[in-house]
Amino acid sequence: MKKIPPNVSLKDKNKVAKIIKLLEKEHPDAKIALYYSNPLELLVATILSAQCTDERVNIVTKQLFKKYRKAEDYANADLKELEQDIKSTGFYRNKARNLKKCCQMLVEKYNSQVPKTMKEILELPGVARKTANIVLSNAYGIVEGIAVDTHVRRLAKRLGLTENEDATKIEEDLMQIIPKDKWMRFTDLLIFHGRRVCMAKKPECKKCVLNKLCPSAFTFD
Repeated sequence: MKKIPPNVSLKDKNKVAKIIKLLEKEHPDAKIALYYSNPLELLVATILSAQCTDERVNIVTKQLFKKYRKAEDYANADLKELEQDIKSTGFYRNKARNLKKCCQMLVEKYNSQVPKTMKEILELPGVARKTANIVLSNAYGIVEGIAVDTHVRRLAKRLGLTENEDATKIEEDLMQIIPKDKWMRFTDLLIFHGRRVCMAKKPECKKCVLNKLCPSAFTFD
């Protein structure tokens, strides 16, 4: 039997196991929604997804990935032109600047390849732990943490799995109670549940499969 960390109760572990089981049954199709065909495309799409829907990102990258095929293409791109290419994803000036600098670093330091370690990928401009976790897990099958996006943050708090606001601390809390082989699966499940049932403003608690486990259930009626 695995030793439970001193700040984690068996009750927490059992609750998480039930949550995962119920969500697996409810959302068997849960998976990353961004379209990509290689690590670079996933990195770009994930950077663009900040403060933007995956649907919008997929619309933009359909043409973007035809125009920019290699890290060198982004690194050498005219910044104003790149801004216009991604404008509809929002915060486009900052995103374009990060994409260009990120790919310049890929070219100069990593032989135009997206690195495979958390330490290295976090050096890239525009990349924080959420993006790093998504890219490492989905592009390389390397799991080093849990990607905490807005859905994961909201649902983790509503389910009573964390009391923290900071994404890094939320990730640490979740890593304590979720089996490592379920870390990224848990992200996909919470994202799908957050989109379909546990929405930010009007969560549908009555039809939620987790309402008996959720301390926040029915408090939004």
